[in-house]
This record gives sequence, structure tokens and C-alpha cells, in this order.
Amino acid sequence: MKDLGSLLINEIKNNGPMPLSSYIQQCLLHPTFGYYSKKTVFGVDGDFTTAPEISQMFGELIALSILQTWIDQGSPSQIILTELGPGRGTMMADMLRTFKSYPKFLKAAEIHLVEASSNLKHFQKTRLSEYNIVWHEELPKFENKHLFLIANEFFDALPIEQYLRKGDNFFKRTVQVSDG
Repeated sequence: MKDLGSLLINEIKNNGPMPLSSYIQQCLLHPTFGYYSKKTVFGVDGDFTTAPEISQMFGELIALSILQTWIDQGSPSQIILTELGPGRGTMMADMLRTFKSYPKFLKAAEIHLVEASSNLKHFQKTRLSEYNIVWHEELPKFENKHLFLIANEFFDALPIEQYLRKGDNFFKRTVQVSDG
């Protein structure tokens, strides 16, 4: 296949209507043709800029808020700090730089990033190489530890299902191929 459109049309012709969530997933995350496989998505040369890319203060203030919450909870000795969809890792880098001033917090923190794009993981691993971070493609189950979960510009980019109501019935929206 030479483009995403051809790939999607072929898949729909072979397998029938595609759930909207699968369509969105392919459009965003296909390893070759997906939106997040592009080299430049964020920043001046990309399609949009997020708050962490504009000012380091965004991540620093999030970090200070987390630190205060951690202190208010009695400074637990084991915590999990997880970011969903960390983009290029800018916000986490700003947060971790802030946390360096609080070594007890960093010692307690187990850091996880949830990222489905291999292209963005590359940016994150480069930017955050000095830290011990665990990457996941999906949110894992974290048990028996305090969890600090952060996300910026994440939920608006998730594959979703959409349902249509006709009378008393609901139907899942699908993507189909038409002849015109």
C-alpha cells in the first residue's frame, strides 16, 4: 500500500464495515501512515502547539501541585507517577527537573509513560534518557501504590465509538466504502 486511504479501503472491502474507533486508531497510529508517525506533529513546524511546548512553567506548576499533594498525603515512600500521551516528553522533562529539588520525592517515584506511537516514544526516550522510566502502550493496572496520573491534550485524541439512535435502538457507527 502506498497510502493510508488505500490501506483502509482495502481493509474495509476485505473485512466489511470498520468500527469508528478502529478507523481513528489507524488514522492516528498506523506505523507508516498514521498521523503520529509523522516526524513533526507538535511545535512551530507541526500542526499544533500544546501548553508544555510554550512554557516550562506549565510542567513546573503541575510538578509543584503533585509535590504538595504528596506531602499532604504523608509523603508515601512508594508512588507511581504516570503520564498519558506525553507527546515529545516536554511536560515530564519540566516536571522531573522540578522534582530534582525534592530528592525524597524522586526516590519514591516510579515513573511510567503511556505512549502508543513509536515515533513519539523515540522523542521521549531521547529527552528523558537520564531517568529510569517504564513505557507502556496501554495503561497498566497499578496496585497497592499511590498513583499520580496526568494527561494533557490526551483525551481529545483517543479513538472513540459513536452510536446512533433510531427509535428505541442504538447502532454503532462504522466506516464503509461507497462507490461515489
